[in-house]
Amino acid sequence: FTSNVVTASFPLSVSLPACQTKSVPIATNGQPFPWDRMRLPKTVFPLHYDLTIHPNLTTLDFSGVARIQLDVREDTNTIVLHAKQMQVSNVLLLAPEGVRPLQVLEYPQFHQLALRPDSVLTKGRRYEVHLEFAANLSDSFHGFYKSSYRTKSGEVRVLASTQFEATFARAAFPCFDEPAFKANFTIRIIREPRHISISNMPKLKTVELPGGLLEDHFDTTVKMSTYLLAYIVSDFVSVSRTTQHGVNISIYAVPEKIDQTAYALDAAVKLLDFYDDYFDIPYPLPKQDLAAIPDFQSGAMENWGLTTYRETGLLFDPDKSSASDKLGITKVIAHELAHQWFGNLVTMEWWNDLWLNEGFAKFMEFISLDITYPELHVDDFFLGKCFEAMEVDSLSSSHPVSTHVENPTQIQEMFDDVSYDKGACILNMLRDFLTPEAFEIGIIRYLKRYSYQNTVNSHLWESLTDVSGFQLFCVQKWYSGDELDVRAIMDTWTLQEGFPLVTVEVRGREVRLSQERYLKTDDPSLIEGFLWQIPLTYMTSASSTIHRFLLKTKTDVLYLPEEVDWVKFNVDMSGYYMVHYAGEGWNSIIKVLQHNHTALTSNDRASLIQNVFQLVSVGKVRLDTALELSLYLSKETEIMAVTQGFGELVPLYKLMEKRDMAALENQMKGYIVELFRGLIDRQEWTDSGSVSERVLRSYLLLFGCVRNYPPCVAKATQLFNQWKDSDGTMSLPVDITMAVFVIGARTPEGWDFLFEKYRHSFQMSVKSRLKSAMGVTPLKDKLKWMMEQSLSGEIMKTQDLPDVVVAVSRNPHGYKLAWDFLRANWHTMIKKFDLGSHTISYLVNGVTNQYSTREMLDEVKSFFGSLTEETGSELRCIRQTYETIEDNIRWMDTNLPLLQAWLDKRSQEEA
Repeated sequence: FTSNVVTASFPLSVSLPACQTKSVPIATNGQPFPWDRMRLPKTVFPLHYDLTIHPNLTTLDFSGVARIQLDVREDTNTIVLHAKQMQVSNVLLLAPEGVRPLQVLEYPQFHQLALRPDSVLTKGRRYEVHLEFAANLSDSFHGFYKSSYRTKSGEVRVLASTQFEATFARAAFPCFDEPAFKANFTIRIIREPRHISISNMPKLKTVELPGGLLEDHFDTTVKMSTYLLAYIVSDFVSVSRTTQHGVNISIYAVPEKIDQTAYALDAAVKLLDFYDDYFDIPYPLPKQDLAAIPDFQSGAMENWGLTTYRETGLLFDPDKSSASDKLGITKVIAHELAHQWFGNLVTMEWWNDLWLNEGFAKFMEFISLDITYPELHVDDFFLGKCFEAMEVDSLSSSHPVSTHVENPTQIQEMFDDVSYDKGACILNMLRDFLTPEAFEIGIIRYLKRYSYQNTVNSHLWESLTDVSGFQLFCVQKWYSGDELDVRAIMDTWTLQEGFPLVTVEVRGREVRLSQERYLKTDDPSLIEGFLWQIPLTYMTSASSTIHRFLLKTKTDVLYLPEEVDWVKFNVDMSGYYMVHYAGEGWNSIIKVLQHNHTALTSNDRASLIQNVFQLVSVGKVRLDTALELSLYLSKETEIMAVTQGFGELVPLYKLMEKRDMAALENQMKGYIVELFRGLIDRQEWTDSGSVSERVLRSYLLLFGCVRNYPPCVAKATQLFNQWKDSDGTMSLPVDITMAVFVIGARTPEGWDFLFEKYRHSFQMSVKSRLKSAMGVTPLKDKLKWMMEQSLSGEIMKTQDLPDVVVAVSRNPHGYKLAWDFLRANWHTMIKKFDLGSHTISYLVNGVTNQYSTREMLDEVKSFFGSLTEETGSELRCIRQTYETIEDNIRWMDTNLPLLQAWLDKRSQEEA
């Protein structure tokens, strides 16, 4: 899966495995159900599925036949498998002694079917079951679901597509729907002649059926998990090319958007070739299709041989798409193609180790693009992932990277910043620790050793530990004496939640080190009992050499060869930890930043900004120290440090916007504009420069306009009027369009004009920017209307509803509207997007996490506290938002007077 969102839809009254409750599960017909656990028994394994699927795009339902070849591992009188919300009929057992009917029992609470023969199935013998099934196409975004789009002439066309990860294959056909039940699949799809069908494998032939229907026969897949199966019936068209290794790559899209596929085709060819070489394992299928689906909940999905994407994640127009669009699309493709090895070829045993899929795919985006697309400068963006992960990992509601999950909602909740971003950041730290060469050898060994199998955490650590020739080198580089034990180190990062704060105190040549858990809490007992093995790196004012030290204990001491002016730990922030410089430490760093900031890399500067402001939250550093450090930003030009400066300062006034304190809020806004004014003034209103420079330009000009910085507003107003007078035909530089649109959206006429352009545009990236700009308007009736339209899905797609609602909640004129809307439509949204999904978590946190008063905390608790377990009371995101609001309240209580005093003092000095 990619990007910030995901899927699921379940009765939740199953957070306890039934085996812990004393009652026997009862099937729908009133008989006892013969299995009482949510996980399937290991007595029967599927070997091969023969599936025929017949979707009807007029009546919006489907029927099908499954023949599943079974391997009986132990004598048993029951076959338990999954099926969800479908009618199953004509269920037969094909045994060596002939065909017999099977008794069928259903237990919908666990989405299980039990098939009972009249005699025991014998270990070692082969059997086959035959099932017929029928269901409606889902109107959510998972299972086998309906999607639609409007042509330029206004005609609505329907297609059907699949999204099975994590637990939705069972809603499309009866199956053993757990990742360890790998099997081969042979698919046939029945369709009308006006459609085409595609699936994981190439089509072998098409057979004409009576009544004018066609049946497409696909080649048999390799051995794989159910969640990776995919098929689409649509009127898509495609463009194709072959890789250097002979794999056929095709991009599928709706006919009127196929002219936006050239960039994705190039990127997919280049990246599949890269992975083929890097992993030293040939991609095992003859083809890889990438399909742009008009309705899609997450960013993309790695189905083996048929990856699926949001249209914005795949379609690119060289004239209308921005530098950040290009970066985003390339990263998504890199992510899904990395999964063809990490996830598809080698799959986690169970969802508790999802990070083995997602952390790796996220990490490989950066490794692959650094080599194949150096001009994208992906390195400028990696740190942001680690900062995002720390945001959730600094709360006591966080979870270990590898954590126990049982029911479908808990499984869906694993698709979060911890699995993806923390997973990628600890892999990056390990790669730096082992050296890139040793790391690459180890992961290739892991992939080769476990191809077509399932793995747990420790399999990866073993593959990385015995990287023979490099082992001695690594040990010497970090510390001497011990054997290198990758598992012992990495267990401290994957089996406990949170991350360490390392405190550094320099006294002459002596450096005293101590570690504790960084946690935003007022309960000190929650910090106790955590210990990490931390690969520390540091450099000093005396030498730019990177020194290394593995901190395995609570405290330790290092000795420097000479006294120095300053030390910087966690060089380039390649480690997943924060650093506090005790004593005079921060003052010496502030001096360096003010007098010679380029003595430190831009990643080092970004990490110092993040660390110092986060340390204010836990009372380690006074707010004025952090603000004094921020003054150096008036000289900063690099994207990571600039955006991190905004990332720490802007949230301070965002909290104030939701309270009645206009004077201080405006003072704070004025300080930030003043800090970056020089950099904003230097931006040209064109599309020139590197990707990072262009992304930064868009950001700065948008900020200038939103904050009413007069030169920005004047220029954007002039450009908007010219663009509107030309009826939108005038070509605006892409990087400045957001700034221009946002100013235009301030008046009813301007907003209506933007909306008309939105309605008729077929350029995905343009639509996306128009939608964002419309959400920044001060016009409350327009904000409310946008949310309602997105919910109904006619003009604005429901897949975009979460972005619209969160944008409205970030808008000082709209936050109350968004909170009312979330409460009023909660039940509709959890059904549509699924309870445990990242989408719901994004909505909950996005709408509520900038409140900072007891009254609002009570209001938030009163709503979420009124839910039942089925409607979300147990969701982790609700605990996260409670904690975040409590932290905001503490921050405001402690720091508002300090902030006021510091800003007053500063304006006096300026005066």
